[in-house]
Amino acid sequence: MKVRALYEQALGLLQELIATPSFSREEENTAAVLADFLKRQGVAVRQQRNNVWAFNRHYDPAKPTLLLNSHHDTVKPSPGYTRDPFTPILEEGKLYGLGSNDAGGCLVSLVAAFLYFYHDQALKYNLVLAATAEEEISGRHGLELILPQLGTLEAAIVGEPTEMQLAVAEKGLLVLDCVAQGKAGHAARNEGLNAIYQALPDIAWFQSYQFEKESAFLGPIKMSVTMVQAGTQHNVVPDACRFTVDVRLTDAYTMEEVLDTIRKHVKAEVSPRSMRLKPSGIALQHPLVQAGVRLGRKTFGSPTTSDQALLPVPSLKMGPGYSGRSHMADEFIYLHEVEEGVRGYIQLLEHFFN
Repeated sequence: MKVRALYEQALGLLQELIATPSFSREEENTAAVLADFLKRQGVAVRQQRNNVWAFNRHYDPAKPTLLLNSHHDTVKPSPGYTRDPFTPILEEGKLYGLGSNDAGGCLVSLVAAFLYFYHDQALKYNLVLAATAEEEISGRHGLELILPQLGTLEAAIVGEPTEMQLAVAEKGLLVLDCVAQGKAGHAARNEGLNAIYQALPDIAWFQSYQFEKESAFLGPIKMSVTMVQAGTQHNVVPDACRFTVDVRLTDAYTMEEVLDTIRKHVKAEVSPRSMRLKPSGIALQHPLVQAGVRLGRKTFGSPTTSDQALLPVPSLKMGPGYSGRSHMADEFIYLHEVEEGVRGYIQLLEHFFN
């Protein structure tokens, strides 16, 4: 099928997705839209919960597999909307609607690229297309749920709005719940051990500590104490001070290395809420990156998190649209961006396969 025809199909699919509400954990209707669309193209579709995926027609288990992934869930529309977020409106070269930019344009462009290669018998790699749920809430019933069913993956392209540039590194997220222990006592007497004072050196450490290694694309690891809770009334020395730390990780250290360093330097009890959202990176020499560079694409580090954090293989984040439009009121994507997304993904894969 010609690229122009694929673009027109992708645009129609995107309009249908916009018109179908798909808040995180409520994506069953867009899952149905995607499954029906692929079935009409003669694609064998698989589905678990609200995740839809498919393999290329001539899948060969002896070949390595490349994952094409993007999400079809959205955040809820902000109060600032002046248009119906579920009415796809074409106006002055833009398509308006919730999820148009994040990440509908990426998803339908990846679908188009998948269809372009679907019947090819001579591919050096298998392709698996995965349209997944719960990305916006980092849920456990999205990409993470179906990963074991996608086979052994060699690498992945994750569709997120990057203006079709190459995000070769992405920050991870580690949220820490910390407790500094003290001993209760009466504030008027010289008794007790004030847990707030016990916490202060730790809080100061989080403010000032700098990890030795920095990421070439993401810079230093950033740690921020964002919440502090202690005390029950004015005349009681608090016996516990709880504080929360937001840690933005880079590919310079593993999550485990960062947590180990923190625990060695602070006295408070440190409990991570999750170890799932790991930093991501892909070598500049990787064939996917080199394919993009040959097309004139630029490499950069992304400060935002995505389903890349859940992938245990090298992954490249790339897609049409502009990240700054994500979650904004009156969200939109330019029509030329969607067309560039379809063409750009196809060209990237052609260079990668060759």
